[in-house]
Amino acid sequence: MLLPVSFTFGLLTLVQAAPEVKIGQTTFTGRDVTGFQQDFFGGIPFAYPPVGNLRFKPPVLKTRLDVSTFDASNFGPGCLQSGAPLGAVSEDCLTINVFRPSGTTASSNLPVLFWTYGGSFASGSSSVYNGSGIVAQSVARGTPVIYVNFNYRVGPLGFPQGQESHDRGALNLGIKDDLAALEWVQQNIRFFGGDNKKVTIFGQSAGSIINAILFMQPTLITRLARAAIFESGSAATFITFDASRRELEWQNFVAGIPSCASKATSGNTYDCLKKANTTEIYQGVLNGIAKAPEYFSYGPTMDGPLGLYPDVPSKLFARGQFARLPFITGTTLDEGTIFTPRYIDSEDTVRYLLVANFSPPVVASVELQNTADQLLELYPNVPALGSPYNTGNETFGLDPEYKRTAALEGDLSFDSQRRLWIQTASKAGVKTFGYLFTQPQPNGDPANGVAHGSEVLFVYGAPSDRSAAALQLSSQMINYWVSFATSLTPNDGLGVPRPEWGQYTPDNQVILELNGANTTMIPDTYRKEQMDFINSKPAVFRHRRSL
Repeated sequence: MLLPVSFTFGLLTLVQAAPEVKIGQTTFTGRDVTGFQQDFFGGIPFAYPPVGNLRFKPPVLKTRLDVSTFDASNFGPGCLQSGAPLGAVSEDCLTINVFRPSGTTASSNLPVLFWTYGGSFASGSSSVYNGSGIVAQSVARGTPVIYVNFNYRVGPLGFPQGQESHDRGALNLGIKDDLAALEWVQQNIRFFGGDNKKVTIFGQSAGSIINAILFMQPTLITRLARAAIFESGSAATFITFDASRRELEWQNFVAGIPSCASKATSGNTYDCLKKANTTEIYQGVLNGIAKAPEYFSYGPTMDGPLGLYPDVPSKLFARGQFARLPFITGTTLDEGTIFTPRYIDSEDTVRYLLVANFSPPVVASVELQNTADQLLELYPNVPALGSPYNTGNETFGLDPEYKRTAALEGDLSFDSQRRLWIQTASKAGVKTFGYLFTQPQPNGDPANGVAHGSEVLFVYGAPSDRSAAALQLSSQMINYWVSFATSLTPNDGLGVPRPEWGQYTPDNQVILELNGANTTMIPDTYRKEQMDFINSKPAVFRHRRSL
């Protein structure tokens, strides 16, 4: 976790004149971050509060406020979610935040890095992510940027499920929040000194998946951004069934709302839900998450030919329906470990999970069964071949099937889809760069290895490992990211020394291994036989859910 910015400000802020920006009739008063020579503006509404009749509706963009002054010195609350007490989170949560170098004016026209957080589509908040380190290094290397992040709705409020939600056009609201925040940037970032034609979207896990889904809408995203960085998430990482498949998840949510519980199975819940108060809605969120029958019960849902998510990515790729914008994409070494149940102790359990999680299949049941058997042959129960990788026969006190399953989970959901995405785009002539983050995590659980999310602290300049190698890698990564955002290449020759990052092309399929001991280019061929098999079966593996 990153330190909340409010805490960091408490350490670094001295008495200085508060920065101000005027948009329309409103003067926004931010906060001076003296230790970093930066200005912060936070908690700015980019949409009307999604409450009452706007609950379960797409966001209504709000580019102007009807007040003369606005206190933008702190973040707004995160959106309703389990794991955070009511009061720390709110339904009135659609706010955006800006970090910029001090002295930036409306004519500075700085490139913009726009962050979308992860959290399994059920949790997350912009206040966790302190962009000061990124902005500080951008200034130090002579290519200053503006950093922006925002809140989007999560869980059943951001990703409603069930047939009624489909029928009411209430799917993928969290993704639509992202679009509204990007539209706010288009309308308003110039007042903060940003260039709305130089926006690079980046995000991790759920945030990366959201951005990757938006890339499947080329006309839409090309107007809002010019590049992207995808950290551990592709459009096919989370492929769901139609909304009706998760009817039970929606019923569990409604059943937790006292005034609407009697309607949970009625198929007519929305009128009641719009009248419920926030306390009741929060109870519903807690119940929906607590009784979720799978790890990812709320998330992106295919919403038809005219929707944001019209079809499975493999079909969209085949039709060429994706943005031709340059991007970086990558994964960590051990993507699957934190999503793998530690109770697994037999091959029968692994086979059962494989079949259950890809059911009901869109192919014949016998083909799914046969495919599961082939996968088990490709991923044998040999600890030295499992994840966490490079740990030999160590099993961490767990059954060896854990490492086998973690390898399967990582490749099915993350690595194979990263490879398919970058190969597809590079063949279409898109400028692409790939990475594999392998930096050891001495302060983490050894059974997780270099787990999903391990790179985030490095991107933000705050690795928990304070060794010289880790700090150097963190600085190099920020420089790669900022270089890409400002020049559309990670190799602008400015900032800290770092190896050349080779472009991924059909004739040169190479990725950058990010490791403090030896950051270097490697061929993108690891577990090639296994991932070629996975990507040869798009009809079988289109439903990518946690094992």
